[in-house]
Amino acid sequence: MKHIPVLLNAVMNSLDDIRGKHIVDCTFGAGGYSRAFLDAGASVVAFDRDPNVTDDANELSKKYGNRFRFIPKTFSHISDLDETFDAIVFDLGISSMQIDNAERGFSFRFDAPLDMRMSESGITAAQLIEQVSGDELAKILRDYGDVKKATVIARALKEKLPKTTFELRDLIFNPNDIAPVFQALRIAVNDEFGELERALTAVPSRLNIGGKCICITFHSIEDRIVKNTFRNWTTAPGDPRLPTTRPAPFTLIKTTTPSKAETESNPRARSAHMRGVVKSY
Repeated sequence: MKHIPVLLNAVMNSLDDIRGKHIVDCTFGAGGYSRAFLDAGASVVAFDRDPNVTDDANELSKKYGNRFRFIPKTFSHISDLDETFDAIVFDLGISSMQIDNAERGFSFRFDAPLDMRMSESGITAAQLIEQVSGDELAKILRDYGDVKKATVIARALKEKLPKTTFELRDLIFNPNDIAPVFQALRIAVNDEFGELERALTAVPSRLNIGGKCICITFHSIEDRIVKNTFRNWTTAPGDPRLPTTRPAPFTLIKTTTPSKAETESNPRARSAHMRGVVKSY
């Protein structure tokens, strides 16, 4: 399945006129957002840890020249940059290309090594199952997948130590738990929530005044991380009863969800939420 950028029109509308603006695409993927930003006249710095996106990044480099720069690292490395931006955009979760590439081991639809590494480095999902304790594994399944029988499933995984996606799938006795178990392991293998928290910590210092941070989330925990972070940024410091209280450093952009037409044409959009903030000072 071709990767279709979720809520692209909503993102572009929220950013307004971006001609001449400097934007970070924190989750390059197949380059859908970067292309849209570049076509609208912006310059783009894009991050992605997945080495399989290099061809798409090279294509944009050839087409747009020095208006596009690709950094093959996790997006938490935004903290390493010594420049500021007019917008920072996150399209979180997993891409269609990763799911549909059987050998990556993300999907229970294909028999493949139990890998799940977005960067193709570090420990695999099979190694994670083997290395963590049963209690830790149950907590991963419960916290990241809301798996009801997490302890029972974790015990089965520790006993059998699956090495392939089908071996893992066949150890999950309730079909409704298959997708959540795969999701939970993927999130743990790639430290997705830790990456998000570290990146968001760096955002305020990397945004210009009037700059916007836009996050598209697909999972309840990542959405909660973004929501709570944005709430902190948009809360005035000090005692609100005092006349000298400084206003909040950020203001909220209205939360957006996909239209019925978008979810019908792109099922991946079903659970998406777009949240955004504008830097006031």
